[in-house]
Amino acid sequence: MRVVIAPDKFKGSLSAPDVAKHLATGLLAGFGQGIQATRIPVADGGEGTIDAAIGSGFTRRTTTVTGPLGEPVKADFAVKGTEAVIEMAAASGLALLPDGPRSETAKKATSIGTGELIRAALDLGCRKIILGVGGSANTDAGAGVLQGLGAVFLNEDGNELPGGGAALAEIDSIDFSNFDVRIEATEFVLASDVDNPLLGASGAPAIFGPQKGATPDDVTELDAALSHFVDVLAATTGQHAKHAAKAEGAGAAGGVGYIAIAALKAERRPGIDVVLEFTDLEQRLKGADLVITGEGSLDEQSLLGKTPMGVSRAAQRNGVPVIAVCGRSTLSREQLADAGFHTVHALTDLEKDVQKCIAEAGPLLEQLGKHIGVYLAERTGNPDNKEYLNV
Repeated sequence: MRVVIAPDKFKGSLSAPDVAKHLATGLLAGFGQGIQATRIPVADGGEGTIDAAIGSGFTRRTTTVTGPLGEPVKADFAVKGTEAVIEMAAASGLALLPDGPRSETAKKATSIGTGELIRAALDLGCRKIILGVGGSANTDAGAGVLQGLGAVFLNEDGNELPGGGAALAEIDSIDFSNFDVRIEATEFVLASDVDNPLLGASGAPAIFGPQKGATPDDVTELDAALSHFVDVLAATTGQHAKHAAKAEGAGAAGGVGYIAIAALKAERRPGIDVVLEFTDLEQRLKGADLVITGEGSLDEQSLLGKTPMGVSRAAQRNGVPVIAVCGRSTLSREQLADAGFHTVHALTDLEKDVQKCIAEAGPLLEQLGKHIGVYLAERTGNPDNKEYLNV
């Protein structure tokens, strides 16, 4: 029997590769030697995307870049031939803030490190870059990305501006004379499920700013500053920069989606589709008897295109049954069936204390894997017996 294990991370507990490893250990213990477990860690374009790339044959690279508040941080990205996968949270993520989100950091956090990661990929000869966004600390319309690629922002006195969204209120001109010309010959893919525009009531400052510590006054200030930045960029590069602010996805990652569309000419695609493509999941599903997917919390958000849904759809296209594992599930039987899952196993089925589930996710996943393995072994003696789907 061949089982494909394709989970996302259990956020706050285990990475996707660790989830897959523990499940595989349990399966082998329960089934015995007659099972092949193919591990394919996946993600939805946000945190964990690098792990998915590494698990699919990409090579991990590490470089030092500018963190969200200007401090040096070591950030990983992944390379395979002339293709790179960049997870912006590694360079410009909220998790990198030592004291968590605050009002001042919401206004000062920059995405410059993401631009520096792109430059590092270009230095290695990459000419296709997948930019996975999510978990960002910045609300700077992606201005920092341009700075990381060589652009200089000047105020009316000709002085260079610091990073961060609030500083963009003072921008008077943009100097592109040292901008990285390799961008023109590079294909960019924006892996994002966010469809917000950059500005206004549903824009990046209003919707995502408070998560990063912005007060209501900060939101107003940032929205005005980003609007001014758009005007200056449009005056410098053309009116397409103005139109890009209204594009779906421009508000992703504090506006990094905007600069990806306006300046990098990126194609925006659902994160899970991008990840499943570079992991070659569809091809690797062929001939499988069962797929196991999952994530920490299987809930309403999961149904909107998160990893388990993407894997389930791919499995259904290939005629392979799929079951899910998770930390907890809040979905009804009907919702789970409509999503294509034959069964769902939650860690809370084994341990009611959620905190213990988080702390002991590895051993609990091995228990679940062993349970599934034993059940499969008992019920697959007859090739036509599909009772194992109800494990």
